[in-house]
Amino acid sequence: MFSKEDSKQIRQEFWTSFGNTYPHKWLLYNTKIKDVTLKFTFSTSRAQVSIDIEPKDNIIRAYYYDKLISLKNIITSEYLPSTIFNDSYELENGKVISRIYVELTEVSIHNKKDWKQTMVFLHEKMSKLEAFFIEYKEYIND
Repeated sequence: MFSKEDSKQIRQEFWTSFGNTYPHKWLLYNTKIKDVTLKFTFSTSRAQVSIDIEPKDNIIRAYYYDKLISLKNIITSEYLPSTIFNDSYELENGKVISRIYVELTEVSIHNKKDWKQTMVFLHEKMSKLEAFFIEYKEYIND
């Protein structure tokens, strides 16, 4: 087991290493669509690249989720075939959001042997997710 402080240090080391290995200015929070973000997640059990929809208003959340669902065939055929669509994804803190994501399971941020594989996954999948988002951003926000 790792202490909270050790875990924090390992996480910082991973994300610094990832940024140095793959220097790129990702969209992430700068999507220009309120409450819609692109995210990297790497925990002790999985890595994910996602589009998160998390407004306080469930009607707005449903609106954006429906827009992305209407693009499901495009994202799965042209960008990320293994994309998972979840309109009620529960975060570790208990908050429920809508999340469209791909994931790599059986990896841990605490295991440095998993880092290279995870970095490749995160970079490759976020590049494709970001390209999809840029291409269809106007439609999503319309």
